[in-house]
Amino acid sequence: MNAEVTLKPGERIDDLQRNGRVIIQNPARFCFGIDAVLLSGFAKVKRGEKTIDLGSGNGILPILLEAKYDGESFTGLEIQPENVDMARRSADLNRTEKVRFVEGDIKEAVQIFGKNSTDVVVSNPPYMKAGSGLKNPTDAKMIARHEVLVSLNQVIEQTASLLIEGGRCYFVHRPFRLVDIFSSMRQNQLEPKRLRLVYSQINKEPILALIEGKKHGGVELKVEPPLILYESDGKTYTREMRENYGF
Repeated sequence: MNAEVTLKPGERIDDLQRNGRVIIQNPARFCFGIDAVLLSGFAKVKRGEKTIDLGSGNGILPILLEAKYDGESFTGLEIQPENVDMARRSADLNRTEKVRFVEGDIKEAVQIFGKNSTDVVVSNPPYMKAGSGLKNPTDAKMIARHEVLVSLNQVIEQTASLLIEGGRCYFVHRPFRLVDIFSSMRQNQLEPKRLRLVYSQINKEPILALIEGKKHGGVELKVEPPLILYESDGKTYTREMRENYGF
């Protein structure tokens, strides 16, 4: 049974359809998208492992991963205090001691948690470079979508320093940034190990890339079968989406 918490104006509680977990969201700020859900399905956390989520937003990834895996801890780092407050109240709602949220800057993650301090890092970083694309007038949404406060390379640098030897990282990003991602990963001794491209429909271009890396891993990249979101009608979720993600 979920605990009781006080909702603030504009907030709502959404059922995550995973082991009874729920989350508090505020559409005026930013609601999690399908990319975070797909990343939670792509990432793997072994029993007893520690996981850190860089740029946790409203806390969706730690909550989903804790519901799925028997890890030791699931920690979200988020710079926006309103999001941290919302995420903490969601953790309270779910009555879990394994999930916690820390207010802080991704660029200072190693100072906050320590070098070589975690087994797994996950991140759904901003997709757009600073100065590119249309800016959303709402600051919270702009920060989530554009590299305003942290760059892709800074996320990867911090990831590499946080991970133990042989630790794993999982990212979701846009395919057009794959060269930047792989280049930065290798510069920081994170070897790309798995890649899965996500398509809205089978005859369309990919819209997302799911990436696994390993600290000082061997040189070998496995490209997994494509993940298709919708059937040919563009409205009905595919069998995999319904069976594996509950859509």
